[in-house]
Amino acid sequence: MFPRSHFLQVALVLALGACTKPAAQDQRAETARAFPLPDRPVSRASSKFSSETDRDRLNEANVVMDLTGIAPGMSVADLGAGEGYYTVRLAQRVGKKGRVLAEDIDSRASEQLGTRVLRERLENVSIKLGMPDDPSLPQNSFDRILLIHMYHEVSEPYAFLWRMRPALRPGGKVVVVDVDRPTNAHGTPPDLLFCELSAVGFRLTQFVRKRQLQGYYAQFEAVGPRPEPPQIRPCRNTGGTRATVS
Repeated sequence: MFPRSHFLQVALVLALGACTKPAAQDQRAETARAFPLPDRPVSRASSKFSSETDRDRLNEANVVMDLTGIAPGMSVADLGAGEGYYTVRLAQRVGKKGRVLAEDIDSRASEQLGTRVLRERLENVSIKLGMPDDPSLPQNSFDRILLIHMYHEVSEPYAFLWRMRPALRPGGKVVVVDVDRPTNAHGTPPDLLFCELSAVGFRLTQFVRKRQLQGYYAQFEAVGPRPEPPQIRPCRNTGGTRATVS
């Protein structure tokens, strides 16, 4: 499990910039080259989707936590935590016996989140460093992993998801909330999302569109053995809302 103390570390950027094209093989990190080259651009990394007041007015966090069954005592990873909108609400929901690991891609947001965690005395929250192709999560540690309005910023989805998968406990779920639009416009077409997660052994278990989320909710579970990197069949982005396997 991750440590209980509040070790604030600067998270690395998951995306390469606004409307960037898919990286050429020689521009990729060495640790990502065993995985397929993604056929999609990424959006500029952003620590804030909307104001907390606006999101609370829509009851966003409670809708997501209810949909995925967040309960006291659970262990949850909040990837792309930003300034802590979900982190603080998850901490309240899981309670003193639960744990929340917050990870972000923005050093300024991470610093602000660390200050907030200390100010609000959230003793069940830790902040951890991530990598562009590896969230570096401890194995068999989380009941839920949340990727809220950030998946379109992940520049190495196959490596990232493949290395994330062992962090789930038996029965654990991965939750993605995003907007149905191209990945270079701060969204992810659902078909592309389904294809990329399926490629590394995740099965869709729930999908709903909700006004409160300003987008959609998708929930996945790991099924079968995790494929070896050379066995992963990449998805071909058609430029619309459909995606196919290459």
